[in-house]
Amino acid sequence: MAKIAFILLCHKDPEAIIKQAERLTAVGDYMSIHFDARAHPDHFKEIKDALENNPNVTFAKKRVKCGWGEWSLVQATLLAVEAAVEAFPRATHFYMLSGDCMAIKSAEYAHEFLDHLDVDYIESFDYFESDWIKTGMKEDRLIYRHFFNERTQKRRFYAAFNFQRVLGLTRKIPDDIQVQIGSQWWCLRRRTVEWILDFTKKRRDVMRFFKTTWIPDETFFQTLVRHLVPEKEIRTRTLTFLMFTDYGMPVTFYNDHYDLLLSQDYLFARKISPEAKELKRRLGLLYATRGWDFKISNEGASLFKFLTGRGRIGRRFGLRFWENEGSLGREREMLIVVCKKWHVAKRLVERIRKMTNVPCIEYLFNEEPTELPDLGGIQSTMDKRHRHRRALVRMLFDYYETDQLVICIDPSNLDLLNDFAADRAKTRLLEIECRFSEAYLTGHARRVGLAGEKTPKETLERLLPTIRADMAHESDALRDASFDGHFRLRETDTIETNAAALAQFLGVTPEKAYEIANIDYLFAD
Repeated sequence: MAKIAFILLCHKDPEAIIKQAERLTAVGDYMSIHFDARAHPDHFKEIKDALENNPNVTFAKKRVKCGWGEWSLVQATLLAVEAAVEAFPRATHFYMLSGDCMAIKSAEYAHEFLDHLDVDYIESFDYFESDWIKTGMKEDRLIYRHFFNERTQKRRFYAAFNFQRVLGLTRKIPDDIQVQIGSQWWCLRRRTVEWILDFTKKRRDVMRFFKTTWIPDETFFQTLVRHLVPEKEIRTRTLTFLMFTDYGMPVTFYNDHYDLLLSQDYLFARKISPEAKELKRRLGLLYATRGWDFKISNEGASLFKFLTGRGRIGRRFGLRFWENEGSLGREREMLIVVCKKWHVAKRLVERIRKMTNVPCIEYLFNEEPTELPDLGGIQSTMDKRHRHRRALVRMLFDYYETDQLVICIDPSNLDLLNDFAADRAKTRLLEIECRFSEAYLTGHARRVGLAGEKTPKETLERLLPTIRADMAHESDALRDASFDGHFRLRETDTIETNAAALAQFLGVTPEKAYEIANIDYLFAD
């Protein structure tokens, strides 16, 4: 059975640290603590006094002053790891934590999870090939020496950096090391940790290199694990659930996130708000629980993106410089079917395709596999389709040798609709209004990753009204845009009424429109 030695780096809130240590060691696990030497000495004394009689707690033999982006964070981790290896010979796994982390699974679940596979869990992506670093320095973190803290000594940091850059004082990465990058929250087996400690004593050249890199806590362990451990024994993921906002700030969890956290495929979560007293209480009781049946749905990240994106997504009306590719053509007619239920729109356009000579393309801006002709590669990726939207549609007109084209677009793509409506070509919209049952909304949430098969019913009940309101918002936005030639086909209307709207949209006779609209199963889910 797995026995976990938690490696805890912390610098504040002694009361919370004491409670965390007591909770995690009460079931037989261990903890090694490094308390920042910058912190108030009375706080460290309070922690030491409270835990000195706990045989499952130890402390780093030396405390260092930690600074963000500095080697000191790696040094503090190594000191805590060394203390844990020495104090807890029965520990099988070493799990990196911060004071803001809390368990979101029981100890029973965590031990069984770690026993299931004999592997290390650590994010480790190729430093140069991956896109893990989104903005800012990349190669410069490694090839220049960084002696100062960028946050507390900004002038010195950039003065030293620019001095080296101007004089060309770069350095080589050790030849046998392939630098990796990833989250600093890992869980490693005892054998791996012992290999790392042995490596730090033998390879002083590698240690000198990392000591003056910038933000080494994202590269040091990640690189060494890849260097020392066979790839098949590494899972490139963290077992700590954490998310970041669009601004690069960690998402904080509060009392109402309890069900969400328990349903994620992780053992711990970071970071829990200090004010979330009830959440901390419930999670604190959870770790010692036995027999808990966790329903893993893992929709946390997609749900957060969905909920925070509502109302924050900017809608633009002007052209990007790369989209200024001329008009679709003054004499051409762009017929856009807008519907949230894609299968309904697809049934209608299939009917239009069979009963008219108008070419029909389904959700080309929403579905990668949409069948498209070879247009020289512009159609090959979703990114290219959106970036060169007008050029793509113009080429489709040319390919089919037509002046009339039907395409389907999801109502969330208001920017696309505005772009096409602003073109000199004649643009007409057919909005298909459908009813959304709870069963459909539940299925939709699962299809787009907002929920999983095991998402609790209570979570779904809170989520469905938000999804329904979001769909209503999209319909309202379409109407507010006041597009010319905007027609509606409604599930609640008669075939005759819908046929009249379809006739105007397609420019066909009422008889032909009735024949197209007369589908008993059009709105069936």
